Amino acid sequence: MPATEFLLTGDLVLDEPDPDHWLAGIAPAIRAADVAVGHLEVPHTDRGIETGGDVPAPAARPSHLAALARAGFDVITLAGNHIYDCGEPGVEDTCAELARLGLAFCGAGSNIDEARRAAVIRRDDRRIAFLSYNCVGPDSSWATPSRAGCAYVSVTADDGSPISPAAERGTPDPESVRAMKRDIGTSAGMCDLTIVSLHKGIVHTPARLADYERTIAHAAIDAGADVVVGHHAHIVRGIEWYRDRPIFHGLGNGCVVTRALGGGGNAKRASWAQERRKRFGFEPDPEYPLAPFHPQAVNSMLARVRWHEDGRLEAGFVPVWVAPPGRPEIAVGRRAAEVSGYVAQIGAAAGLPALAFDARPDMVHVTP
Repeated sequence: MPATEFLLTGDLVLDEPDPDHWLAGIAPAIRAADVAVGHLEVPHTDRGIETGGDVPAPAARPSHLAALARAGFDVITLAGNHIYDCGEPGVEDTCAELARLGLAFCGAGSNIDEARRAAVIRRDDRRIAFLSYNCVGPDSSWATPSRAGCAYVSVTADDGSPISPAAERGTPDPESVRAMKRDIGTSAGMCDLTIVSLHKGIVHTPARLADYERTIAHAAIDAGADVVVGHHAHIVRGIEWYRDRPIFHGLGNGCVVTRALGGGGNAKRASWAQERRKRFGFEPDPEYPLAPFHPQAVNSMLARVRWHEDGRLEAGFVPVWVAPPGRPEIAVGRRAAEVSGYVAQIGAAAGLPALAFDARPDMVHVTP
């Protein structure tokens, strides 16, 4: 039996027209994988109003989700700080359209049981489970027994308040972590491989990991996860091996193209666009109107995991460069080397254990 190839992306926001065009630069790599996984940031709905809580992201059109299927995605994770931005209708419509398209999904649903339920697919008679958790709030987005929303791991700030998406410090709630571990243990007991997705970290800040990030990622692997991937910060993070299992602490932007990040005529979003420049100390490059992130966010990656018949895992990444005005492309030549060097550098800066990086034709292979 040949090895199973996984490819995983960071955040996906596709509220611009022609989503196929924006995905086209990475779609060949996605289609070539046996299993491709992406994280959907925003609700896709034609109904519902923007809610309070986090700075709301505008809904994208449900019809744009078909571009994910055409690009070759198989599984979509949903637990994040924006999936509830259009309330319950946004969650319900997004899940319904993904189901209609035949895309497996996890991390959100019409109640907490659905949100915490693993997506399970089969490849070569082996069962693969996917779980997704939001670690950055707002708590108004969390599913309950009677309300739609997302699955979560609760993290509290130093003053005991719910952590914000921009917080640097926080403590995972023990019961919340135990609930995640129970989910993972159940999936690991029923399936041959379990992949866990965590929406976590400090936005728009190079290299740094929040105190809670490694704690939760390690807890996931201790419970039986085989691969852990992170997203949310909109800038890549380092890679770690823990108990012979890979942790991608942040995959950066998979494909984020939206005018909302510049304000988009919304007072709350416009205020946040100004605040984040001051808070995080960067000025967006004017050549990137659809992706006005930290200048270092042009470095991105697609996580690649090779699962062998004997259970052994190989891991690495496909370097990605984000071209103006925000379209990701597979990096080659000098740019690929720059992205690879950047990933190694930020891992060291974050205090992660040193890794060996070996550039190969199919990926940058990463080993302890």
